[in-house]
Amino acid sequence: MTVIPTTHGISSLLEELLARIADDVPGALGAALSVHHRGGPPLVAAAHGLSAALVPAQLDRFGGPVPTAGRTGEPVVTADVYADDRWPHLTLSGLLEHHPAHAAYWPRVRGIAALPSTWDTEGTLVLSVALDRPATEETLDVLRRHERLAAMALVVAEATRPDRTDQMLELLQSRAALEEAKGIVIALRRCDPEEAWHTLRRASQERNVKVRELAVALVELLAGAPAPQPDGERTIHPAPEARRAARQLLRALERRR
Repeated sequence: MTVIPTTHGISSLLEELLARIADDVPGALGAALSVHHRGGPPLVAAAHGLSAALVPAQLDRFGGPVPTAGRTGEPVVTADVYADDRWPHLTLSGLLEHHPAHAAYWPRVRGIAALPSTWDTEGTLVLSVALDRPATEETLDVLRRHERLAAMALVVAEATRPDRTDQMLELLQSRAALEEAKGIVIALRRCDPEEAWHTLRRASQERNVKVRELAVALVELLAGAPAPQPDGERTIHPAPEARRAARQLLRALERRR
């Protein structure tokens, strides 16, 4: 597990944002934003409060709601993490043994909520909070209100690193295409953003095409014109397979109206 290096000003911005999120969640002990790349180690972008120790502990050794959300792309809540059979190694005794510096705080932890936000098939952001009480669906609702701002703040943080500027511009473009395509699915299926994302991801997997290419193809199909994109190498060019998949998806969505 690695902590993403950021400039001091941007790091402070991320930490302040997480502090505000924690303030919005009753009983929050901390909040964190982590990045989970397929085929690579998870990265902690920023953390506040007890989450600065609890999230790395989950990622490095014990498992828990945060790595599960990053791996599955599904929101995770637990009412009592130490008694949750899904993570048998994440116990109070284990944390006390391996992280004794926080011994006064570990007994206070009860619930954890982790909300994933998938940018593309290659990576997932997870916004999480640790609580002194059970986490619930209402906890996830609070995180959903902050998810976009947290994700965009991370992009700004990454863009300040000279070695990542091009990658972050590509990430932003992929995100823009996905948001437009999600809006189409939401309008046609009358569903929420999570279901819209799962619809796009499922269609891309079933037809073996990149989800960002499917997203651009769907937007262009419905608009009857090229999607607004930057010129040059960062332009997303949907393959013929992606355009066929977009036509099939649009027909399926229209049949369900």
